[in-house]
Amino acid sequence: MNLEPRAYQAQIINSIKNNGNTLVVLPTGLGKTLIALSLIEKTISEGGKALFLTPTKPLARQHNISIRNILTLPENEISLVTGETAKKKRKELYTSKIFVSTPQTIRNDIKNNIYPKEKTRLVVFDEAHRAVGDYAYVEIAQNLPENCLFLALTASPGGDKTRIKEVLGNLRIKNIEIRTEFDPDVRPFIKTMESNWIQVDLSPKLKEADTILSSIISFYTQKLSSSFMKPPTTSKQQFMLYGQRLRAMKHPMKYSLLSYYYTLLHLLHMQELLQTQGPHPFLLYLDKLNAHDSKSARAITKSTEIAKIKQIVMSAGDHPKTEKLLQLLSSMQGKKIILFVQYRDQINRLKEVLDQTGHKSRIFVGKRNGFTRKNQEETMDAFRNDEFSILIASSIGEEGLDIPAVDSVIFFEPIPSEIRSIQRRGRAGRFKDGSVYVLMTRATRDEYYYWASKKREQKMKEILLSLQKELERKRFSPESEKKTNLPEQPKGQSQLGMFS
Repeated sequence: MNLEPRAYQAQIINSIKNNGNTLVVLPTGLGKTLIALSLIEKTISEGGKALFLTPTKPLARQHNISIRNILTLPENEISLVTGETAKKKRKELYTSKIFVSTPQTIRNDIKNNIYPKEKTRLVVFDEAHRAVGDYAYVEIAQNLPENCLFLALTASPGGDKTRIKEVLGNLRIKNIEIRTEFDPDVRPFIKTMESNWIQVDLSPKLKEADTILSSIISFYTQKLSSSFMKPPTTSKQQFMLYGQRLRAMKHPMKYSLLSYYYTLLHLLHMQELLQTQGPHPFLLYLDKLNAHDSKSARAITKSTEIAKIKQIVMSAGDHPKTEKLLQLLSSMQGKKIILFVQYRDQINRLKEVLDQTGHKSRIFVGKRNGFTRKNQEETMDAFRNDEFSILIASSIGEEGLDIPAVDSVIFFEPIPSEIRSIQRRGRAGRFKDGSVYVLMTRATRDEYYYWASKKREQKMKEILLSLQKELERKRFSPESEKKTNLPEQPKGQSQLGMFS
């Protein structure tokens, strides 16, 4: 390997060698991949095969290039394996020493008995927080032998203890290595990250529309409260669980209550669009409801109050955040920026606005939105080559993409997920100082989501440290001490590589 691990990387590598299957939690840009490459190099030198799993094809291609460059391997020793590769060709590629792949492909090839699972001695699970439910990581881990070392990498496993424990169980994790930006061994390598949150108020017309919408929401909330129980309207997750309880009811009122529930579900989404996005996505959603023939959709589209809201919104102009965004972008001329936006309709609207105001931007969204893999690759290449300065991205831009020169990240809206918030922030400040801006509408869901994410992020660190101690106690119990040596602590400072 032509890069020397930093001291904290060497310490983590040593811990993995001593303690087995490990979850490594490191802030973005601190070199999780280099830790994986060191273990891959060791694995193939001992005659084993190594598998590097990553959620998307663009990430797989990126890691394939990194491994070739850092480990300086012959062409035939590493293979990129995706679902686009023909089955017969994949079987040939498995004669290599290292495979970089998407998990769905490997899961299928294990089922079809063409993947060499008995020869695999190391599996790297990139973005390991995905290893829950029926995600392909889980089934792959179940089908690989016990003597296979698992390395799970993530910047953010989440703030839910049950979810984190599910990841640990699914990947047979015995050891946790966590570093935050406050730990002394990584602090020298943390780039300065300036965080700013920019508050705006709803315009008078949007406030007027929101007041009417709130009264309709209260009406349906009361309907459900009086016949069942009060619905939790601030948390999407809790509201969905409430719906599950309703669907499980065995009572004659079940279907009328479900009709109220689905009407309220639409109304809450409409309010979020109105408060945090603006007229354009709100009106498009109303148009979509008009095309539906469900009872809940008709309750909204036939409502005189909704008709009044529509008239108000149509004359309201863009959301105040759009004007703030334009002011911010004007002050950041010459900088490379990722603008994260939650909703596709708003992405399209902001692209129109930026085009009209002379800002060079492009959209980067998932393939399910008709944006092909070729479009994704061309857009990312053009962004790296400074052909435009603003990437307007959906959630696909959050995980792991190699965009080292980004100066700033802008959230058009806060998001309640601590995982996604950390991933978004991590796109800036990788190789140089960066800044993060969060646009937020006062006294709306924006504020709730912002503080929810902050709270969950803090909770995540507390949970991980607690689970780390729990695993250490198991390893160093009297029964295990006879089998396991304490991990050696590296002395001194290693040469520092620039790989991140």
